This record gives sequence, structure tokens and C-alpha cells, in this order.
Amino acid sequence: MPTLEWIGKNKVVNHDKDVPFKILDAAYAYGDADAAAENMIIHGDNLLALKALLPKYGGRVKCIYIDPPYNTGNEGWIYNDRVNDPQIKKWLGQVVGKEGEDLSRHDKWLCMMYPRLKLLQQLLAEDGAIFISIDDNEQANLKLICDEIFGANNFLCNFIWRSDGNFDNQAKIKVCHEYILGYLKKSKEVGLPKGIDPATSPKSKIYNSKIRNTVVKNGIKNPISDIVLPKGFPANFENGVIEAKENYFPIYNKNLIIENYKLKNEVIAKSGWASKTILENFIKNEFNTVMDTKGQKTHFEIISTGAIEIVKERKQESHVLSVISGVGSTQSMSTQLLQMNVEFSFPKPNSLIEYLINFYSDKNSIILDSFAGSGTTAHAVLNLNKEDGGNRKFILVELGDYAENITAERVRRVMSGYGEGRNKTEGTGGGFTYYELGENLFDENNSLNPKVPKEKIFEYIYHTETQKSLTEHDGVSAFLGCENNTAYYFFYDEEQSTVLDDFALQLVTVPAASYVIYADYTTLSEETLAKYNITFRKIPRDIKRI
Repeated sequence: MPTLEWIGKNKVVNHDKDVPFKILDAAYAYGDADAAAENMIIHGDNLLALKALLPKYGGRVKCIYIDPPYNTGNEGWIYNDRVNDPQIKKWLGQVVGKEGEDLSRHDKWLCMMYPRLKLLQQLLAEDGAIFISIDDNEQANLKLICDEIFGANNFLCNFIWRSDGNFDNQAKIKVCHEYILGYLKKSKEVGLPKGIDPATSPKSKIYNSKIRNTVVKNGIKNPISDIVLPKGFPANFENGVIEAKENYFPIYNKNLIIENYKLKNEVIAKSGWASKTILENFIKNEFNTVMDTKGQKTHFEIISTGAIEIVKERKQESHVLSVISGVGSTQSMSTQLLQMNVEFSFPKPNSLIEYLINFYSDKNSIILDSFAGSGTTAHAVLNLNKEDGGNRKFILVELGDYAENITAERVRRVMSGYGEGRNKTEGTGGGFTYYELGENLFDENNSLNPKVPKEKIFEYIYHTETQKSLTEHDGVSAFLGCENNTAYYFFYDEEQSTVLDDFALQLVTVPAASYVIYADYTTLSEETLAKYNITFRKIPRDIKRI
């Protein structure tokens, strides 16, 4: 597979491992308490924030949408297009070194994006999807690094969004589109996307509960062959005779006699076939329903014209086109924001994000946007929840100083309602917690930071050991949980050393085939550890770094 090389790549390709792990400090909660406990708006560098999310959300995020800088050369916002924000410049200097001073804006952009995409990949669920908005400045580069990080075989589509609006610029060609690059975490884990193209007519056959198509298909990949239609093969009409024919497909060697919706005589049909294997399975299965490759219930029928049709029961409505239109524009979204007294340049329309979110998520999914901007992704999640009674959760990350007075403020107004008179929009309800980046988990001596709450350490340890989230724990006890018949214990006290000795061993009461136990040191012999299948890990030496 071709890979992209640029100045500084060797310094950032594994930088996600070197990013310091910080905890997230809750600054305040807004709205409904239950919703606020699950929805997050994080103010801070998304590289640090994404790392901080791993213990709790690693492998759990069902859909990621990001709208990173397009690298157009515009200097007008915090993740500016030349990547010259002081924080990014400082980071480049620390990570890439002196050569970072000579990077082109494309090198800088790639250095900035690569480790962030690697962390996003780790957060994504096995059956999850990521969508990335971009334009021609970096689309080609982005595609290559996404192939590298997510896997070319997990590429979903390079959607083209026709960005409706005014295009009165005097360029030679008026550009009226952007791209949305889509990838799956594991393509084999998901089926058809749930979605109907917004431009689809309400009368479209897409909305029919059954799909009917002829099985005749001639071409290089569909060579002509014989299929024997046995007695009893179903028809969709009660009685009649279809005469033998040789002038068009399918060719029949004799008349087809239909009685009581079934073929009365055996007939040989000759054609090139679509779904030939499924048709043969249907015949072997004595005309009982079979499943197609997409898991749809399938059967076959002879119709009165002499055609053979494949009939599929639609598992879900799906009609997603590679060109997206009819979902609003940045201009229409800006107008809507002004009704909230919020100003923001080039916001994506929430109807676009709603459409994408629905492809591979459900009513209880976690949705993440790590370039949150004005908060459109949260707006889309709240709209969907209001529409279908769902309980989707959102996580937003925004570096800019406007994270509170624009991003969070917009979300508050969406929840509580905005506008006046005929333009009034009812609130969606909900709540969120606003976070700032807090202390490092490890201090300058590479020891556990005593300022970090125990429950945050427990979450980190359990995730590093199991790659799972610690969802049920009291935040106090040494027992963290059990995974694959291995029990995990973490004996820790921020004020004094802990020891795994005979007394501590009495506290290990959960039955398991093996144990992983952390403490500052142990007095148990190697024989005792082996007797109880205990793997001892010394704090902090043996704590894995993510």
C-alpha cells in the first residue's frame, strides 16, 4: 500500500504514545443531571483531551465527526490553516525539533493531524465510523494517512457535499463542494448504512418493504449457464402458461405451466445470472426463504412476463449516495446561529451532521467531535434525541477561548430554546458537563501524581490491562474487575506505600483463574505467587503507558 512521507513524520508517527496523560476536571454542570453526567464539552488541546478520554471511552465511540482546518492559508481561527497557533508551534518545536521551523504548511498540517487521528482510531468502536470534512487543499494527503491509520480496506466513501449557497466569487471555476472522508473501524462489523439520501422523493420505491429485481444479468462476470427450475418453483400469479423462448433471456427449453402459484413441470432456464449462488441455495432449500450476503430474507418468483425476480425483505431503509445535497449550507447555519446571538465563521449545517451520525449509530451511541467549533455536532445529537426519544451522548473538544462563550453557549441555547415569535425554536432539553484539562497522571518523577483522584487512576489501570472501560466501581476498593477470568487488584495509597503480603492476600476474594495485583512492593515468594496464579506489578514501575 502506498504511504505518504513528509518532513517530521518520523517524529509524530508514534507520538500518540508520548502524549502526557492528563485527567479531566469538571468545571460545572448544566441542565438535566442525568444527561450532564454523560455529555461532555472539553476545553483544551484535543491531542491531550483525546488521550484523557481513552480509559473510559476507548473502543466505545460509535461515530466520530470532525471538521479540522482545511489548510487554505487563512489565519483567522484558533486551529488556523497555517497551523501557526502558538500552542501548535510550541508543540511542533518540542516534538519535531529544529527542523519544524522549516516545515511547509502541508508538513505542519500533517504533523498536527496524524497523532490526533491515531487517538481517534483507538476511541472508535469496532462497529463505528468516522467522517472528516475537508477540501482540495489536503484531501489527497488526508486520504493517504487515513488509509495508513484506519486501513485502506476500511475506507467507506469520499463523499462529495454540495455546499448549497451563494457562489458569486470570480474564480475561473466556482467551487460548490467539499469532501467528507468516511472510514469504518472494521468494515466486516457493519452492514448497510441507515440513511435515505435527502433528495430522495417520498414516492421512491426505496421506501417499499420489499425489493424486487430481475436475476438476468449478462456480462463477462456473469457467463451464460443453465439452471434447472424444479417442479414447485414459486410464481407470483395463480395460473397460466409461459411459452418456451429463445429470443431473449432467460431462455426456456419448454413451456412453463403454472398452477396454483407453482411451476408444474421441470424447465431448464439459460441466462447470465445475478445472485446465482443465492438462487441455487433457494432451490436446494426447497423454495424456503434464504439469506443474502447482507442478511436480508430472500426468495425468488417467476412473474407473468416470464422473468425470474429476486425478492428481498428490506432489513432497513438504505439509500446513501456519494454526492450529498439538500442538507443546508454554512450560510443557513450562520443565520440560525444569529437567532441564538452566536456568531461563528463557516459552521456546518446540523442537518448534514444528523444525516451522517445516523449511518452507523443507534439511539444510545456516543458521538465525538474533537474539532467542535460552534458545537454543531452536539446540536445534531440533541435534535436526533428529541426526534426519536433517543439517548445519544456527545463529547465535544475545543481548544479555542470561545469554547465557553460560543461552543457551550450554543449548546445551552439549543437545550433551553431560542428565537422569538414565529422564529422561536423549542428547546431539546438535556444537559452537559464542562471540563478543563487537569493534572498529569504521572508527575515529573514518573510516579503517580498524588493530586489525581483514585478513581481516575483506577480507570487508567483497568483500561491499560484489559482495553475495556471501568464502568462499575465504587472508586475506593482495590478490586477493579474481572476480564477473561482474570481478576485485577490495585492496592494504592497516595500517602504511604502498599505491600502485597499475606494480610493483603486475604482481601483477594474474587474467584478467578488468575490474578494481576498492583502494589508498591510484595513480600510473597515466587512460589506463593505461582501457587495462586498471581502476576505482581510494582507501582509505578510496571504501570503501562498509553
